[in-house]
Amino acid sequence: MPEHAAEAPRERVYSAEDVEARLRAQLPRWSRDGACIQRRFRTAGWKASVLAVGAVAHLAEAAWHHPDLAVGYDHVLVRLSTHSAGGVTDKDFELASRIEQLLGWRPGAQADSALEGTPDDPRYAYLLPDEPL
Repeated sequence: MPEHAAEAPRERVYSAEDVEARLRAQLPRWSRDGACIQRRFRTAGWKASVLAVGAVAHLAEAAWHHPDLAVGYDHVLVRLSTHSAGGVTDKDFELASRIEQLLGWRPGAQADSALEGTPDDPRYAYLLPDEPL
């Protein structure tokens, strides 16, 4: 297990205005809620919700930065905040970006992918497409 410094340097906490501007520019499907950034992912049902949570959990553990998760039958809500800093920091934006990349990956939509991705048949649905922005 890695050793952590007894007192880490203070991280930059972004203002509400800076958080909202950065979300608009880099993570438009995420929103600010107080001292957190969040995104609700629509799923095709319980199995898909649990699979999405497992993927997020892997990223969070590898990053050693853990979101708050709310899991429902047809959705997963991911909330990020750097609690030790008291707000949204670069850690939150970076992990949100990784989560977005992983859960948004659609190999079947990429012309150069050898992977076909999940079938269009609703019986195999996993994460549902987002509503238009």
